[in-house]
Order: sequence, then C-alpha cells, then structure tokens
Amino acid sequence: MEKIRAFIAIELPGEVRESLSSLERRLRVGEPQFIKWVDPEGIHLTLKFLGSVPQDQVPRIGDAISEVAKGFHPFYLRISGTGLFPDLYSPRVVWVGVEGDVDRLTLLQKGIDRALALLGFSMESREFTPHLTIARLREGAPKGEGRRFGGMVISAGFEPPPPFEVSSISLMRSNLTPSGAIYNRIGSFPLPEGGA
Repeated sequence: MEKIRAFIAIELPGEVRESLSSLERRLRVGEPQFIKWVDPEGIHLTLKFLGSVPQDQVPRIGDAISEVAKGFHPFYLRISGTGLFPDLYSPRVVWVGVEGDVDRLTLLQKGIDRALALLGFSMESREFTPHLTIARLREGAPKGEGRRFGGMVISAGFEPPPPFEVSSISLMRSNLTPSGAIYNRIGSFPLPEGGA
C-alpha cells in the first residue's frame, strides 16, 4: 500500500504570506550560509503532523477532521513578533508568533489530537505552541554567529498584516525533494457558521 507524508494545518492567506516574505527579505542581509529559509508560499500553521500514512487511511482521517470541524465556527488570528527555539543563545528555529483567538485554536488542535488518537495516531506529548517557522539553522552553525543572528531576529520589527479568519482546516501532503518540501492540499474541512 502506498504511503504519503501528511499533516493537518491551517493555510495562510496571501497577505500573511507576503508579510512573512517581507520579513524574510530583511533578515536575509548578508545571507548567512548556515540559515535554511522556508519558502513563504509553503508556510502554514501546523495542528498535527501525521507522518507516513497509508493511502487507504486518508478518508478516515478526513472524516475525523470533518467531525471536529463541525464543533467550531470561524475565528480570527494574527501574526505578531519573532522568536527562537530553543533560545537566543543556541537558536535552531526562527519563528513568528500567533495571537488572537488562541484559546479556540488550542481547543481545535486538542480536538484533532483526540480524534486522531482514536485512529491510532500518538497524542502530542508537548504543549501546543502556535507559531510559524520561517527558518532553521543548519547543524554546525558557528555558535557566535547563531547568537548574533538570533539577536537580529529578536530586534527585527515588522508590520504585521490585519487579523485573518480561520474558516477551514486542511489535510496536507508533503513531498520531500532535494530543493525542499512541496505541499499539496488533500482535503479542506470548513468550520461552519454558528458552530461551538
């Protein structure tokens, strides 16, 4: 049985991706060789990574997402601020924060996590921290350079776009290629007006 690499996410509107693209352009000054940038067209808000999934399990996953989505109505989020995982002194991931109706977003993520556990997927062990990854530091990056770049990230202000409406959840496929991952939507599941 063919398997696909899949995850569940909220896709971002064009103005949010354009804002992230603008931020990336400003942070690319000097183009440090140890930074791997994420293509803004591929940035999304991941709710659950599923890993390698048998193709015939996709309809059941879609049904589970659809059931969870029925319990939520559309809500608003906005991007705001930059940060680093795990910290400024040894950064590995550069991210942009997510604000707005984060409580509803967290309930949605937990609902998906529980629904997928019934299909045999492991529950998330870490606390859900909504964020958008815009870059990763490669292994072997000079410590001092990583710290200097981290300081630049923290001090980089940017004008965030207006809040955006979350009105659907997407089941995504990730194809890994030598030039990076390519994402395709497998299914979209609306959050109905007048849900919980």
